[in-house]
Amino acid sequence: MEEGKNGITNYGESQIQVLEGLDPVRKRPGMYIGSTDVRGLHHLVQEIVDNSIDEAQNGFCDTISVIINGDGSCTVKDNGRGIPTGIHHTEKISAVEVVLTKLHAGGKFGGGGYSISGGLHGVGLSVVNALSTWLKVEVFQNGNRYEQNYKRGVPVAPLAIVGKADSTGTWVTFMPDPEIFETTDFNYDNIKFRLRELAYLNKGLRIIIEDKREGREHKDEFYYEGGIAHFVEDLSKNKGALFEKPIYFDVFYGKTEVEIAIQYTDTYNETVYAFANNINTEEGGTHLEGFKSSLTKLINDFGKKLNIFKGDEKVSPEDVREGIIAVISVKLEEPQFEGQTKTKLGNSEMRAHVTKAMNEYFGTFLEENPDKTKEILMKCLTAQRAREAARLARENTRRKGALESTTLPGKLADCSDRNPAFCEIFIVEGDSAGGSAKQGRDRRFQAILPLRGKIINVEKARINRVLENEEIRAMITAFGGGMKDDFDVSKLRYDRIICMTDADVDGSHIRILLLTFFFRFMRPLVEQGHVYIAQPPLYKASKNKVDKYLYSDKELADYLAENGKCDVQRYKGLGEMDPEQLWETTMNPETRTMLRVSMDDAIEANETFVKLMGDDPELRRQFIEENAKLVTDLDV
Repeated sequence: MEEGKNGITNYGESQIQVLEGLDPVRKRPGMYIGSTDVRGLHHLVQEIVDNSIDEAQNGFCDTISVIINGDGSCTVKDNGRGIPTGIHHTEKISAVEVVLTKLHAGGKFGGGGYSISGGLHGVGLSVVNALSTWLKVEVFQNGNRYEQNYKRGVPVAPLAIVGKADSTGTWVTFMPDPEIFETTDFNYDNIKFRLRELAYLNKGLRIIIEDKREGREHKDEFYYEGGIAHFVEDLSKNKGALFEKPIYFDVFYGKTEVEIAIQYTDTYNETVYAFANNINTEEGGTHLEGFKSSLTKLINDFGKKLNIFKGDEKVSPEDVREGIIAVISVKLEEPQFEGQTKTKLGNSEMRAHVTKAMNEYFGTFLEENPDKTKEILMKCLTAQRAREAARLARENTRRKGALESTTLPGKLADCSDRNPAFCEIFIVEGDSAGGSAKQGRDRRFQAILPLRGKIINVEKARINRVLENEEIRAMITAFGGGMKDDFDVSKLRYDRIICMTDADVDGSHIRILLLTFFFRFMRPLVEQGHVYIAQPPLYKASKNKVDKYLYSDKELADYLAENGKCDVQRYKGLGEMDPEQLWETTMNPETRTMLRVSMDDAIEANETFVKLMGDDPELRRQFIEENAKLVTDLDV
């Protein structure tokens, strides 16, 4: 075998180690892929792609293709070395069959097959095989094309040579099993977002995704020679970047790689993503700790060195990161993942490696660019003053009782039940709709908080200005969980927070402002599925004294096609409905339809909020035009 970039020379059947059998997967799929909903479905694609990424990280693959086929199956192709095809030394079957039928079998356990690997468990292909109606694997190796077919994890026949090949690689095609999954309909955008992220994280790797389903044909190709520097560039678009190009460095300490890209912008929000072996470490870890602590120390050191900070003046870690956009990507041989969702890096040496890299490279940038350094320092000082103003504002409002959970807003019509798990609060636009909602609700578990006017756009305001907004203070107090870094989901007074606004342009704008506020100030609300959007009817059609509520133009058109002449009322606002109608159509848990706001992809969500609520009206117009007819997750 040829030598890869990490010094790996041998990759054959002897490198495939087997830990246990495959039987448990179909019985308890959630243990292996997290869930059997749409997220679990896409996890299958990710498991196969991860194997191809491992080949790329170790220098043996430069192109990966993902194809959603016309029949609904999915194919993942790479031009790596190909799964070893020889007979396994203990299992006495081909190594391909071992990898596809034995759980925890792969080249990642003995250290002989891969130096750096994102797929820690080696369960990838076997789990996909077990949870598929059928699967076909094609391996191009040794001048031959090998093929083997499976049905629900069981081989139809042994691996066989079916032709010649002038290249190497692995192609896996699978059909997810409808007996296992709630849906087997792949979401192109969902897969595309993750593949684009992987292309950013692996510079020079070409990743192609194609949809061949009838009426849904689409194709995208991702290739970033600049890697995460390009990532940060794209995240910084339309945010007033301070530097022409991101500060970027890529350094090796032995076999450990530290890659960092940094940009400062004139915005007020921090956007920092940390990855370990391509895994998004959402819970942080030692690499992120090293980055944050060294960034704070370097800024304060240069503040004193350049005489910008006087005396004992210092800026806090939060001040240093205001408006920063950064991506930290580390790659290491034996990652240790911790935390509730196993997305927190625990390797203590990574803190030292990242700190050293920051001191050497970011420190050098600050040294060699005094004008830019002063710009950063002044921004940090401004952030500090704003934070101090916000602290005083919070203390002032607390003294007045506005942020104390014991002093609820006067306009809040609270519910009688005190168990948050059973309670929900409707955020309602205006006094008129608020009055109908208060009268129509079930007082036991439904609370109503009417808003007067539009809340401030938090995407374009510092925290001190946000806290001056009376409607925002009312929501913070009513919800009970606090805000920003102090936010605590366990203290929420309601399990469901429901945005109930009019079905017009103003209502949509208010809803977007609310979602932006939740995203920036109470992010766990969105992440953990506590935020909903009510779906009031658009029309009431009456015929022969029978009323029919219709929720879309299509429903109206279909109804009119079947019923001919009838009276149709278009609801311009919630206030036009009497309390009984509002309860029956929008608030009754037995009959209502709601949309639950999900945030499967934090990076995409962040970009979307910037487009919708940022300073570029053209981006906003383009986004609304492209997505006007789309909705989020349906929850009845």
